[in-house]
Amino acid sequence: MRASSKFLRIRPSCDRLLPSLNPTRTNPRFLARNFSSQIPNSPKIAGKFGTSALALSLVAGGALGYYGSQFSQGVGSADLKELHGPPNISNKKYASSDEMMSAIAELREAFAATPDVVSTDPNLLHARGFSENSYHPASSHSVVVEVHSTEDVVKAVKIAGKWRVPVTAFAGGTSLEGHFGGTPRVGGICIDLSNMNKIIQINEADSDLICQAGTQWEHINETLKEKDIPLFFPLDPGPGATVGGMMGTGCSGTNAVRYGTAKSEWFLNATVVLPSGEVIKTRRRARKSSAGWDTTKLFIGAEGTLGIVTEVTLRLAPRLPTTVAVVQFPNVRLATSAVAEALNSGASIQCVELLDDQMMKAVNISGMSAVTYPEKDSLFFKFQGSPQTLKDTAAAVKRIVEKHGGTGFSLAKSDKEADDLWANRKYGLWSTMALVPGARCWTTDVCVPISRLPDLVYGTKKDLAEHGITSTILGHVGDGNFHALLLFRNDEELEAVRGAVHRMVQRALDLDGTCTGEHGVGLGKKEYLYEELGEGTVGLMKTVKDAIDPLGLFNPGKLYPDAPNTKESH
Repeated sequence: MRASSKFLRIRPSCDRLLPSLNPTRTNPRFLARNFSSQIPNSPKIAGKFGTSALALSLVAGGALGYYGSQFSQGVGSADLKELHGPPNISNKKYASSDEMMSAIAELREAFAATPDVVSTDPNLLHARGFSENSYHPASSHSVVVEVHSTEDVVKAVKIAGKWRVPVTAFAGGTSLEGHFGGTPRVGGICIDLSNMNKIIQINEADSDLICQAGTQWEHINETLKEKDIPLFFPLDPGPGATVGGMMGTGCSGTNAVRYGTAKSEWFLNATVVLPSGEVIKTRRRARKSSAGWDTTKLFIGAEGTLGIVTEVTLRLAPRLPTTVAVVQFPNVRLATSAVAEALNSGASIQCVELLDDQMMKAVNISGMSAVTYPEKDSLFFKFQGSPQTLKDTAAAVKRIVEKHGGTGFSLAKSDKEADDLWANRKYGLWSTMALVPGARCWTTDVCVPISRLPDLVYGTKKDLAEHGITSTILGHVGDGNFHALLLFRNDEELEAVRGAVHRMVQRALDLDGTCTGEHGVGLGKKEYLYEELGEGTVGLMKTVKDAIDPLGLFNPGKLYPDAPNTKESH
């Protein structure tokens, strides 16, 4: 079938911005880098033509940013907006077009010493408001402020408060549920923290470090390794994720079975700019404290709606030797039962990942692996510990998996082989794309109690087969979290995928699970919160939000559902 161009069109003037599907081009930051030099910012124009040109450019740039934000668009173009509508923000009064332009002018004046900080470049506005990885309605911002310090954030937030301009934080741009788009019909200020990417201080003796919110987790671990410090930060979401975004979405990753999630004790404290412009530090650097309630956790999972995190103290863990093993099973239920027994046995398991038969087929087709695997439901184990512990753990797990029908147990014979085996799991998305050349991929996640995971996987695979959707499944089987990667080629298939995602979420909720294990809520999952958490809990969340952000300026339209839904009204 020929791929439809309609669902790929974000807006006619920006068709050329769509990158090819590869790991380095899907991050919106790379889009901005490629095109930011093509349209000059106002201060550059002023440098050539004088103050009258500067005044004209302030008005023109502000108008461009504001009026560009009036069009809520996403992949799937106007149809998605018509079907799903923008977030309900009617109960808040935001800046008018004139007030927005005044705010942009004041931002330029406040950052006059560093004129490149404030930008209304259409390409940059687009890159910061839209994501190649999300299929939810999106809107452009009016202006981007590329901050370098907490003080820069404070200046921008105070101007936003003065003019009642919405504020959305951006850093890695890797989120999947529509977290960082502008406010429909309003636009707003995007505070870009991607330049706040410095490791400020490493406290090896205390097993912690202090870094800025735009620091990527891979950079932290690479730096520690380069400095020969035997510690690492164990939260490992997708490539390019930054500490601020990880904290905001309450992320986790493959290491969660051993080290937990962002909602564990990995974020010791945070420096946060509140909607009032006040700066707080949530606690001291001590490893534990019973001084009051834990305000650090208030901002974990808040998705930038309560404050903008600028610095974080991270707890580190000892970096232990690891190795990897792979084993195949006749079905998911047997694989899951083997994992439950292995974990309960006390085996030294750092990670255990389920790749379904379709994913193993995709790995083979993609050619990314030097090994051709049996196309069966498979478990990838990562063991950790001393050499003797690794040997003992591998032997114990081998006995357990074979007891549950596992076959072909294969243990890496070297560190390189272990790295290569684990890379096959990390290449899941790109392997999946090989199943349908030219297709796009919607990635979503849900989580259920471990014992209910087989019911969830079987129900989902049956549903996807009945609707003719090509897909693969990756599961953090050790904690009941799994990801479905759903392929589509045109608008019709996109809507089929959208329906499948809804049914998957509903299936997880019916199994006493959650609509999102680690991706966060954003726009994509907020409609399920009343059903999952209950009206009382959601009401409490809204009460906290209104107390901290009474004007509703921070990331409006995200996270908090507008009104209770029934199952039928989702």
